Amino acid sequence: MGALDAVAGRVAGGATVAFRPSGSSMVPLIRSRQQAVVAPVDPSKLEVGDIVLARVAGTVYLHLVSSVDPARKRVQISNNGGLVNGWTSYDRVFGICVAVDGVTRAGVAGKTLAGDSNDSS
Repeated sequence: MGALDAVAGRVAGGATVAFRPSGSSMVPLIRSRQQAVVAPVDPSKLEVGDIVLARVAGTVYLHLVSSVDPARKRVQISNNGGLVNGWTSYDRVFGICVAVDGVTRAGVAGKTLAGDSNDSS
């Protein structure tokens, strides 16, 4: 189980989690090792451009919503370079990135679910 799998489990359980993902697929939105804060999300409120923690074809990503399909209750996930990871159902979208290095992300208001705990990695 990878680091993002563990974060996804905590977020799916209702926690808001701060962690430092590694990699360059989301530059410049999220740079490697910047602190990202992810909160549980109402997937039906997602829009293109939201950064979500989601499982696509068995892998957990902290990537962008690149398309939405409300009729089928699914979203398409891509990195910031345009590489499409694939479509995933609402029940595999665990959370939305609400802040990066202490800066609140625009457009997240009203999309999070009330979580009881705050966690930090």
